[in-house]
Amino acid sequence: MGRLAQTEGLTDIQREILATVREFVDKEILPVATELEHRDEYPTRIVEGLKELGLFGLMIPEEYGGLGESLLTYALCVEEIARGWMSVSGIINTHFIVAYMLKQHGTQEQKDYFLPKMALGEIRGAFSMSEPALGSDVSAITSKAVPDGDEYVLTGQKMWLTNGGTSTLVAVLCRTGEPREGVPPHKSMTTFLVEKEPGFGEVRPGLTIPGKIEKMGYKGVDTTELIMDGLRIPADRVLGGETNRGFYQMMDGVEVGRVNVAARGCGVAQRAFELGVAYAQQRHTFGKPIAQHQAIQFKLAEMGTKVEAAHAMMVNAARKKDAGARNDLEAGMAKYLASEYCKEVVEDAFRIHGGYGFSKEYEIERLYREAPMLLIGEGTAEIQKMIIGRRLLEDYRTHG
Repeated sequence: MGRLAQTEGLTDIQREILATVREFVDKEILPVATELEHRDEYPTRIVEGLKELGLFGLMIPEEYGGLGESLLTYALCVEEIARGWMSVSGIINTHFIVAYMLKQHGTQEQKDYFLPKMALGEIRGAFSMSEPALGSDVSAITSKAVPDGDEYVLTGQKMWLTNGGTSTLVAVLCRTGEPREGVPPHKSMTTFLVEKEPGFGEVRPGLTIPGKIEKMGYKGVDTTELIMDGLRIPADRVLGGETNRGFYQMMDGVEVGRVNVAARGCGVAQRAFELGVAYAQQRHTFGKPIAQHQAIQFKLAEMGTKVEAAHAMMVNAARKKDAGARNDLEAGMAKYLASEYCKEVVEDAFRIHGGYGFSKEYEIERLYREAPMLLIGEGTAEIQKMIIGRRLLEDYRTHG
């Protein structure tokens, strides 16, 4: 094993968890990932293995049957899983965003009901904020929830729902009030905990999951729309029991998601580096391995440096969140840098493979199609730069 992307200061338990996950990735994911990805097949056996390892409860507190581990432990596990196949890390990411939101913002009844089942993987979480015409402007959502007695009636269309078909619990953001002068739009949004059956079609009265969206990469995991037409939800399924707090709850979850996306970028970049450095020592041109040509050594040097830098920023963002501090700056920087570096490292590994990189027989072809999703997932690079810029101006505001 190489020396890249090592993490200092881990406990014995953290090292043991990571060693177990890495062994699982090497034995159960890498040998089948490309085949499953080409078939766009959901990795049922892999997911069952993750359940047995207890990874669905990794960050859920022990009192609810989870392992009670930190965001750092989770991010490092995601990094390992994404190294094997990025789609698998996506399956657990949205689950953990919902579990985190419940842990931080749920009522005691909601925590007692959902978290033990989520820790076992019996309930699978999904996270629904985006809409077809929304993009990054979350305040412009049009999905509505109208009170009716002790229920709410939800109507609207959601988009880009990871785990849309396989999930049984979806955290859905809706508008719960008409725009009012002097009231920012984000202060009239509420998160609803929507339980449903797995599958496609009408999965409960008033709720339809039309089917999988065909994608360039990020295959295997089901990405869907979600259509609500008179969907009735009990008032006790408002996250936290209080309306108009949804935007803050979702943004808190998104910070966790951005650390996850950074970790995915690190994992994919690590795998691309492994493939590139191995192929460079196997392929011969002009009488010697191409790794001995200076041009290739320069590429490997740049790739390794980017892998190391992205990993360090991801770890820093996770540790900041674990310490209870605001980490939107660090999470934005980590997500931005890791996703951009991932794209560059994958492309360099692709170039090292030459014509063979264009063949579906080589794993780098799959990574080349997966990397672009990280550029837009959990907020585009442009959104990250807006967040970073605003936070830096807060910290370095001049006076006078």
